[in-house]
Amino acid sequence: MVNNKTNDESQQLNPKAPADEPDSDTANQTVVQPVANIKAEQPVERSSAKKNQESGTGMESVMDLYEESFKRFAEGEVVTGRIISVDREHVLVDIGYKSEGQIRIQEFKDEEGNIDAHVGDKIEVMVEWWDDEEERVVLSKEKAENVKVWESIKKSYDDEGTVQGVITNRVKGGFSVDIGVQAFLPGSQADLRPIRNMDDMVGKTFDFKILKYNRKRSNIVLSRRAILEKELEQKRAATLDAIREGKEIDGIVKNITEYGVFVDLGGVDGLLHITDISWGRVKHPSELFSIGDTIKVKILNVDLENERVSLGMKQLTEDPWTYASEKYPVGSKVAGRIVSLTDYGAFVELEEGIEGLIHVSEMSWTRKIRHPSKVVSVGEEVEAVVLDIKSESRRISLGMKQVSPNPWDVISEKYPVGTTIEGRIKNITDFGLFIGIDEGIDGLVHISDISWTKRIKHPSELYKKGDVVQAIVLDIEKESERFSLGIKQLTEDPWQSVAERYEVGKEITGTITNLTDFGIFVELEEGIEGLIHVSEISKEKIKTPVGKYNVGEVITAKVMNINSDERRIGLSIKRLEIEDEQNLLSEYVNNMGPATSTFGEILRENLQEKLNED
Repeated sequence: MVNNKTNDESQQLNPKAPADEPDSDTANQTVVQPVANIKAEQPVERSSAKKNQESGTGMESVMDLYEESFKRFAEGEVVTGRIISVDREHVLVDIGYKSEGQIRIQEFKDEEGNIDAHVGDKIEVMVEWWDDEEERVVLSKEKAENVKVWESIKKSYDDEGTVQGVITNRVKGGFSVDIGVQAFLPGSQADLRPIRNMDDMVGKTFDFKILKYNRKRSNIVLSRRAILEKELEQKRAATLDAIREGKEIDGIVKNITEYGVFVDLGGVDGLLHITDISWGRVKHPSELFSIGDTIKVKILNVDLENERVSLGMKQLTEDPWTYASEKYPVGSKVAGRIVSLTDYGAFVELEEGIEGLIHVSEMSWTRKIRHPSKVVSVGEEVEAVVLDIKSESRRISLGMKQVSPNPWDVISEKYPVGTTIEGRIKNITDFGLFIGIDEGIDGLVHISDISWTKRIKHPSELYKKGDVVQAIVLDIEKESERFSLGIKQLTEDPWQSVAERYEVGKEITGTITNLTDFGIFVELEEGIEGLIHVSEISKEKIKTPVGKYNVGEVITAKVMNINSDERRIGLSIKRLEIEDEQNLLSEYVNNMGPATSTFGEILRENLQEKLNED
């Protein structure tokens, strides 16, 4: 490859066109020097001729040499010459003509201005212009090189060969390439795939194939892709012949996707699926690979018909689950790193490829954990106990709470039933109070165990969060982890002695607390109520007491019955009224004098029967 300076377009299209005329000073110098050389050499030639004539041999050879010095060259012809002189303006070259030819010194300068011309060097030059009368010849080294380049281009194109060139700069639609002359490389022909950064190509040397050329227009179109495609086909064929299932091979990462990595095996791409990268968890292949990485893989499957190759990397090492049951027996304590959290638990990596699950229910003996993030976080190192292992299904069940003793194992010994405890209210709900007992253990006082007598709609009516209260241990259920407490049990149940305080038949007074269609509730004392059924309100038939009585009104009634177990007291106003009437009637009868007539006796008897009936 020779760097060719751009000449006038007319000279490129017609090499025989004369070059620029040199200035007058240069012309005079050019004429004088060859003439002097010829005169100096003439005596020698004559002397030689005379000697040859005297000897009678070689006369024709001498004449041939003499005529050779006057040989004419066609303009545009490329000849070989020898540098005989180098000055500041020109380089003189002997091409066998009667006068030396001259070449401008600029044609021998490189980009830094250094001159690459030495006396005695043989070079190829083109005859640009000559003049017999002035015995002057103008030569060009660059044009001679240009001719050779175009001859090389034609030969490469005809033979479907390649040329080497340097990408000099980017141009519209592609690149400019120096192959001795400037050529055009379309962007689509620069590589097999689109180039991300085209500036990276500038300054690099490659081999190219000539797609087409036109010397008259100095137009050359190159392709690097054609060479790469041919090389790729050769590599593809060789790779397909060589690969087989089970073979380990090196490849280059070509592309990375969320589902795997495409690996160039040498003209053939194989897919390394994300599930075959590692025995462990891989979130995204980009975490482990970069494009251009060289990796070792194993051939898992080859489909020659469709040219599809499945690869594996984890298969290069032994499956860690093979001996997992021996390495992690049930009951053994292990350590690992939290790699993932779900609603139902946390996954712990024990080693690459082996993960165990800590279910949310196995994280704490005492706390009810709604989400594992309340206890652990991704990346945290934890200790656990192996609860179960199934190598065939690749599952290990782990427990965190089993690392420490279960507090429920000793709670019943520490707080036996009947023990009075003191604690702070940690939470209040509709159904009761939660009281802190030990760390992580709360006892529940159900709303029904707060008071013997009070009707409590919500525990917050009597307590607030943070209050310190006393309670009695009612029951401990280790299996269901329930600790039942009672506050009312601290005092005696008033219903146990209610029969002693309110005898059946006794007349009592109370305050109406509630009115319903079926009766009237009367408070006899705090927490003790009796019911006057609607049928026991009056001798008259009453459908409802509502409207006839008022809440807060004080009434008197008679105790009809008492059921301490069911906490019921039956009262009656009607019985009290009847009893009052009987007493009045009895008193009236008793106050009557002796009967004076049969009619009086009959009246007495009727009254007595009436009293007996009531």
